[in-house]
Amino acid sequence: MNVSIQKAIASKDDIAAALSQLQKRLSPDGDIVSPAGQKLTQTVFGEPLSPQQSIERICNDVREFGLEKVLHYTRVFDRADLDASSIRVDATELAAAHGKCDPSFLRSVRRIRDNIMHFQSKLLPENIAVERAPNIRLEQRFIPLQRIGICVPGGAAAYPSTVLMTAVPAQAAGVKEIVVVAPPTDFGANNIDVLATCHELGISEVYRVGGAQGVAALGYGCDGIAKVQKIVGPGNLFVALAKKHLYGEVDIDSIAGPSEVVVIADTTSNPAYVAADLLAQAEHSPGAAILITWDEEFLSSVEAELHVQVKQLSRAELTVDCLNEFGLLICAADQAAAIRLTNQIAPEHLHIEIDSAREFLSEITNAGACFLGHKTPVAVGDYVAGPSHVLPTGATATWAHGLNSADFLRSMSVIEYDHESLKSDAEDVQNLADKEGLTAHRASVDIRLSSADKKQ
Repeated sequence: MNVSIQKAIASKDDIAAALSQLQKRLSPDGDIVSPAGQKLTQTVFGEPLSPQQSIERICNDVREFGLEKVLHYTRVFDRADLDASSIRVDATELAAAHGKCDPSFLRSVRRIRDNIMHFQSKLLPENIAVERAPNIRLEQRFIPLQRIGICVPGGAAAYPSTVLMTAVPAQAAGVKEIVVVAPPTDFGANNIDVLATCHELGISEVYRVGGAQGVAALGYGCDGIAKVQKIVGPGNLFVALAKKHLYGEVDIDSIAGPSEVVVIADTTSNPAYVAADLLAQAEHSPGAAILITWDEEFLSSVEAELHVQVKQLSRAELTVDCLNEFGLLICAADQAAAIRLTNQIAPEHLHIEIDSAREFLSEITNAGACFLGHKTPVAVGDYVAGPSHVLPTGATATWAHGLNSADFLRSMSVIEYDHESLKSDAEDVQNLADKEGLTAHRASVDIRLSSADKKQ
């Protein structure tokens, strides 16, 4: 295994070119599909469809034919022969998984749930009431969504953390019905830890279905799976594109690409820590792992550490491949240049691993989540801290934010006038209605101001 991570040193043109190429390949438009995935698509559809074409075919089939097509695509993509009675994980299976689960793991689940709930509860907006003028009463009410769906990945690893980081914010908001879909694999809906986490959180509706067909089942609804109002949670390219396709039919959290981190480091940083942080990101595979420093000697020290540490990892081969494909070591001209680059990248995770981390943070405008100092690895955000680890990727942090409890609320305005208050605003309504040629709008006010109506 040979780490040959790309480097861009000092030259603005070299850095810009390297970043542009990396961001393009990691975006949902990058169409990163393995040769095996391409071959499977050819086999299933009988033609070499692009990922976008594939998900459109799948989603349209599920919308038209419902559960029949959900089961069909589960058979051909996941090689799981399920039916209407076995696609849902039975309550006894959830309880059995909980009973078999490592008690130490369950204690961690409870502590993490409490951490998340404590933080997410603080983010909820309160209903407000305003009296703008006498007897003009205005309100903004926040109402939890009734039913939401969570996509839990289950390809290369099991992710009980995804259940926690999506379901608990929804529970903090007051969502009553939470549905989990996960592929029918040993890392997905057949995984004891994932099922035990669902049971511990009180989630009783879990389905053995993943990929675009799982997203479509949630978004359109089908026999046995009722439609949701919002779909959240990470997934591969096909899941991301399916969520994009369903947006408008339902709400979604984001169109997420592969995970990414930018680590800001200088001579106050420990090269071993920085290398460990880059490797932690790269083991997602694919995942962008970017170092930005302004000291070329330090950059070399980190590179040397990568060679040493990667040999100790359980997923070393995948991690090396990811570093070589999507890793980047940047030596910027100075700290100001590093700040500009970071805001340009707008990373999902930003680890400011320097002594003056909080001072540096004041210059950062674009990042999904920031981790400050030498003792705050991204892993604490992934697992235990409290903010959700579902974060904007692919430079969307320039306008998007990470998932939080408030995202599971919808707001509703309430407006109440009496006769005198309507009269006080009538002229302004009439003027705008006249300008826009909407005579019925004006008439709806005029009729209420007539003397006959006033007597009522």
